[in-house]
Amino acid sequence: MAIGIYSLISPVHDIKRVEEDTRGFLEAIEVNLNENFEKCEKDELSNYPLPLIFVASGGVEGQFKENYTKIKEPYYLLTNGENNSFAASLEILTFLKQRGLKGEILHGSVDYISNRIKDIYDITKAKETLKHINIGVIGKPSNWLIASHVNYENLNERFGINSIEINIEELIEEIDKIQVNKLDTLKGNKKIEELYQKSFNNESLQEALRIYVALKNIVDKYDLKGLTIRCFDLLSTVHNTGCIALSLLNDEGIISSCEGDVPALISMLILNALSDEPVFMANPSSIDVEKNEVILAHCTVPLDMTKDYALDTHFESGIGVGIHGEIQEGQATLFKLNSNLEEYFVSSIYIKENMYHNNLCRTQIRVHMDQDVNYFLTNPMGNHHLICRGDYTRLVDEFMNLMLK
Repeated sequence: MAIGIYSLISPVHDIKRVEEDTRGFLEAIEVNLNENFEKCEKDELSNYPLPLIFVASGGVEGQFKENYTKIKEPYYLLTNGENNSFAASLEILTFLKQRGLKGEILHGSVDYISNRIKDIYDITKAKETLKHINIGVIGKPSNWLIASHVNYENLNERFGINSIEINIEELIEEIDKIQVNKLDTLKGNKKIEELYQKSFNNESLQEALRIYVALKNIVDKYDLKGLTIRCFDLLSTVHNTGCIALSLLNDEGIISSCEGDVPALISMLILNALSDEPVFMANPSSIDVEKNEVILAHCTVPLDMTKDYALDTHFESGIGVGIHGEIQEGQATLFKLNSNLEEYFVSSIYIKENMYHNNLCRTQIRVHMDQDVNYFLTNPMGNHHLICRGDYTRLVDEFMNLMLK
């Protein structure tokens, strides 16, 4: 974590005394962060992923006004409150807000400030992680996703994400090039070996792995960090599914969604970037309004997200290879960005149990929601929703508020 810090001290004060008075405060934060602040000038702040403005005394408002245009927003004003520094920070933040600029005062206990800096860094890192990446849209969105189309120009403008449309025929041609004997290159991969151990049909698994290798070739060709695929087209062309391929790609950090669902893919990218956790894309299958619970299911899940799994056929078609994963019970996050890239829904959830119904997609979880489950009945953000382990709702809210300015 590279943290640049630019200090403001009024010449009215004894500068050396102020520096001495604040040294312990700054060092305590550095210890909590396990990171040293790098002192810099205002012109250098933009070179740091996380820039801080240390308001060390009062009387610096004029200095800030003269130089604030040289510093990029959001403005993070760190202060310990001594030497009228908090009062000066209030005036500065009010000045910024009057100009429609984002900012925040970092003030309180050392523990609070340290944790707040960590959060800000995670949000900043997520923003930078997404900027200028390529995502592949392989085939058009599935026909039933009538509310899930994204304006790619808006996507690039808001998040800095580049979209590349790739014809589904290109993937099918790539699959055709992959001979079964070429799968020998996967030997020694522990996950692949475990898949064969759990396989109910080695021929189906080999065909599913051909899809995986073909997708990896396309990822390399277009330098993709994420992709979504119109996967149901594979049922009639190569007589298999992308469930295994998408699971393995997600484990490898290539964030991948099903059915050509671009809003779901963007939601997965955001949730993964903020949490550094694998993300499960699922259909809400039914809700219980009285219990504020929802059942979510899909035929693929990142293997790294499961505590155990079994292989089965793809639910709707009864062919190919799907994954019946078991996800650890406990706290999690449910998130979905709307296709307009302006609205979103996020809720802390608790995974209560894994389920085994025959009439649902293979991986099934029942969760209790903190937010009102009536969201699904009155103002849903489309079909698919995204789940990761751990509660990241506060980070999601802050990230979205930053990006939706």
